[in-house]
Amino acid sequence: MNRTSRLVLLLVAVLLLGGVAVGATLHAAGRAARKDQAQAGGPAVTPGTVRLDAPKRAFFRNMAWGPHRDEITAVPAGRLSGPRTASGVRCLRFFAAAGTGVCLQAVHGELRDTYRAVILDRRLHPVRRYDLAGTPTRARVSPSGRTVAWTVFVSGDSYAGTAFSTRTSVLDTRSWHLDANLETWALTVDGHRVHAVDLNIWGVTFADDRHFYATAATGGRTYLVRGDRTARTLRALHRNVECPSLSPDGTRIAYKKRVAGADPDAPWRLYVLDLRTLHETATGEHRNIDDQAVWRDRHTLVYALPGDYGADLWTVPADGTGTPHRLTEAALAPAFTP
Repeated sequence: MNRTSRLVLLLVAVLLLGGVAVGATLHAAGRAARKDQAQAGGPAVTPGTVRLDAPKRAFFRNMAWGPHRDEITAVPAGRLSGPRTASGVRCLRFFAAAGTGVCLQAVHGELRDTYRAVILDRRLHPVRRYDLAGTPTRARVSPSGRTVAWTVFVSGDSYAGTAFSTRTSVLDTRSWHLDANLETWALTVDGHRVHAVDLNIWGVTFADDRHFYATAATGGRTYLVRGDRTARTLRALHRNVECPSLSPDGTRIAYKKRVAGADPDAPWRLYVLDLRTLHETATGEHRNIDDQAVWRDRHTLVYALPGDYGADLWTVPADGTGTPHRLTEAALAPAFTP
């Protein structure tokens, strides 16, 4: 092959690669543009007034394509599949209780995105903002609305493996005192103080403004821990518990549990733990659950599973009976008012 032929082949290769790159860019741009357009057959979403203290409401991040994607929306708690009222507030993670909301947001920059936690009042107006050290993953508010917690990935982006690092913070919305990193608290396992460089804490769920439960991971094991904000302590109660969620009566914990023989990339099943007896009950949901479930009431759990728009909300009884069913499509991060 002479020099001219090689140059021609090189030119053709460059043109082909350029065409592929342009095509991929246009496809991505087209998909992004479609996400801003409402899709036929999708949930009905209209802008309106959303209040976090409205009774018998469900709130969640709207995942449906259209101008209100990622906004916090409200629906009647008994009709989660009904028309959605969009608040105009966009969140990656969200939770609310007693008129207080926490919204973990992306702040889009020219070179990279950063993240922040925004505390919201009952009208979803921002009260305080806090810069986050990583990608948002979990958020909770205490039953009184006074105390807020959030977790971010500082490195890594999945709980499935071991190469990740989290940071969990707890905020008092009266004094505005921030415990920025729960890993600095005293952790005891089997009555012994643990000093570990690989410690991670995530997935807070509040009992009250002083006490909470969370996951602690160290040495390749995960533990359900009970936290005390006054004493700044974490005490391990049970092994193999991740992303706990306390029942409304304070007697049970719903959580995701790693099960033997499961796919390492999809290892979790949804369980409920009796805090008095430490007896575990497997729910009727047998698929992989990578979420922090929410108690809809004393008897039923709500959680997210992958869906056509990113995530759908599903429900299953907490006592191990029944079968799961989908509550609504294109939704994530639910919260309910009584």
